[in-house]
Amino acid sequence: MLLPRETQGKYTAEGGCFFGPRLCTGGGGSDDWFGWHSHPSLTFNPKVQQVKLQIRCWQMVAPGEPLELSTRDVDLDDLNPETVVVEVAGCGVCHTDLGFLFGGVQTRHALPLVLGHEISGKVVHATGANAELLGCSVVVPAVIPCGQCKPCRAGRGAVCPKQFFPGNDDHGGFSSHVLVPGRGLCVVDEEALTAWGGALSALSVVADAVTTPYQAILNSDLKPGDVAVFIGVGGVGSFGVQLASAQGAHVVALDVDSGRLEQVAGSGADLCLSALGEHREIKRTLRLWAKEGGYSQTGWKIFETSGHPDGQALAFALLGYDAHLAVVGYTREKISVRLSNLMAFDATMRGTWGCLPEHYPAVLDEVLSGAVDLGPFVEVRPMSEINEVFRELHEHKLKRRPVLVPDFN
Repeated sequence: MLLPRETQGKYTAEGGCFFGPRLCTGGGGSDDWFGWHSHPSLTFNPKVQQVKLQIRCWQMVAPGEPLELSTRDVDLDDLNPETVVVEVAGCGVCHTDLGFLFGGVQTRHALPLVLGHEISGKVVHATGANAELLGCSVVVPAVIPCGQCKPCRAGRGAVCPKQFFPGNDDHGGFSSHVLVPGRGLCVVDEEALTAWGGALSALSVVADAVTTPYQAILNSDLKPGDVAVFIGVGGVGSFGVQLASAQGAHVVALDVDSGRLEQVAGSGADLCLSALGEHREIKRTLRLWAKEGGYSQTGWKIFETSGHPDGQALAFALLGYDAHLAVVGYTREKISVRLSNLMAFDATMRGTWGCLPEHYPAVLDEVLSGAVDLGPFVEVRPMSEINEVFRELHEHKLKRRPVLVPDFN
């Protein structure tokens, strides 16, 4: 593909533009046509001097219906200067995505919409203040606050009214490219990535599955020696177990799936119990374990990471004196609880909406250092299998967090 030199300044930073490989390098003073490396996603209209990016994607068109393969064109000239283009390396599938497709949860953006908010990839277009991101490997936060409003200035970006949630507020990561704000992107150190030995695509799960339980742990004020209880150790809870263990907590894992319990038994859980028992008996077992281990009988940190009403009911039943209950999982179903228990136990309960972008580098360090192991808990699949993956996850047939890798070519 050939582009006239006068268009380069719109798409370069310090002389370069990336769309996968570097497309152009600065230098020279000729006004004639300048050769760029061919890229199948780019087209140029010489009459209007515009470069269009063709994005291949899987769109949700209606609740309960299969996602449809589609194409949309984006004029790079028309982008907000704060917007960057990320070429997707991988996008994790979250139960929130299932909620949108199967559970009746409404997206804020009208359909059709590309879902997917666990995204990793490489920045291939960035201008202005974001130019330094060009060519960087990044993890895209699942929730990106504006950083300017009163809640953001108070450190409460989770409730920012102008926050950006890819795959909800606008098109998400089940695509070849995604358009996101440049602010808050978590840059991946290439040397650390190489030393880690894994693929950039696998790091997509950092953007929610790993960072959200990390934020919940921060909110709970977990300290070394505390008892941390995770109800549900699937795609979110399994990473919460590892994070809490890395912080020196005594970790309990509860789940209805014995296979999941076996997985986390070797990944930071000190005690693994079935969640199918009677609530009082489970609590009695935990108290006995804590007593025998010399651990505190009070101040337990309880993390509800199942997103299931039975898991939520169990989490509330485990409350004790000075306990903290973190609600991380989501369900539209209601449960009946006696709120007065919070008063009687002088306990607290708090929800967790994503993770603030400023914490992402610390979480990424935990992963790249090996303190949190993604491998046993992640399953990589081609994006062309997206409808099969959604169905299998919806039917509880998958034991690992699925990550979809674009394979549109």
